[in-house]
Amino acid sequence: MASERAISAVEEEIDYEGLGGNVPLHINMIAGSLAGISEHAVMFPVDVIRTRMQVLSATPAATYTGVAQAFSRISSVEGARALWRGVASVILGAGPAHALYFGTYEAVKETTGGNREGHQFASTAIAGASATIVSDAFMNPFDVIKQRMQMHGSAYRTLAQTASTVYKQEGLRAFYVSYPTTLTMTVPFTAVQFSVYEWAKKVLNPSESYSPMTHVIAGGFSGAVAAAITNPLDVAKTLLQTRGSSTDARIRSASGMVEAFKIINQREGLKGFARGLSPRVLTFMPSNALCWLSYEGFKFFLVERERSL
Repeated sequence: MASERAISAVEEEIDYEGLGGNVPLHINMIAGSLAGISEHAVMFPVDVIRTRMQVLSATPAATYTGVAQAFSRISSVEGARALWRGVASVILGAGPAHALYFGTYEAVKETTGGNREGHQFASTAIAGASATIVSDAFMNPFDVIKQRMQMHGSAYRTLAQTASTVYKQEGLRAFYVSYPTTLTMTVPFTAVQFSVYEWAKKVLNPSESYSPMTHVIAGGFSGAVAAAITNPLDVAKTLLQTRGSSTDARIRSASGMVEAFKIINQREGLKGFARGLSPRVLTFMPSNALCWLSYEGFKFFLVERERSL
């Protein structure tokens, strides 16, 4: 009897990890949605600092030497609420965007053979790239709104006001001018992140049983690696998404990624592309750990719940 229970437990663990084949798509999407909201809401204050540190034409009052100083100055001068300005845009967009993200990832990974035994790097990279193309198309306008509200001295206070003002003054293009740059950044970011995550998960947990600690370590490590590699592109994206609020004429007229790179290089050289690196890594390491922990946890819970019905 004990051996039968052990065999049953092993079978359940294997079923759980057979993502695309054994877990329904709607569970992956629900789990992804809940994970996305959890991740972005918890790490939002650090994301505010990342945006502030990446703005190229910042005033002296908005120039920070490090994450700790930024936290202290923003909290004392602007109040703690400033660290949460724009969070509504993230919460509203993150749920559906992450549902699309993880749903696409699991579907494409299954189709391309990513659930076979061994390290299927090509499959996970393709699935990750496909996921980000779909989710970023939905999320990009919300990200623009968020960053406009996060800037130092921003007059924007609500999601609706920001969206309306940006649309009236700059048109629909303002919400997607950074989309090519976003994809240029997030496609390699996601490909690296998913590949490293799947590799680390299998190295740390060869049995592929449900292991929260494995998901935390693999998620944090993959997030840090991907964030560091793609930081230069993130600086360019921030310049494009906040250009409408800049007092610099050349930045306001920047039309795309190539122009953004030229401006950054001419103004600050290579060090300009490292702007916000520390808060970016500090954002993505714990947020990715939390995202994967939440995603795998919610998925495990939802699968068990459906089995019990």
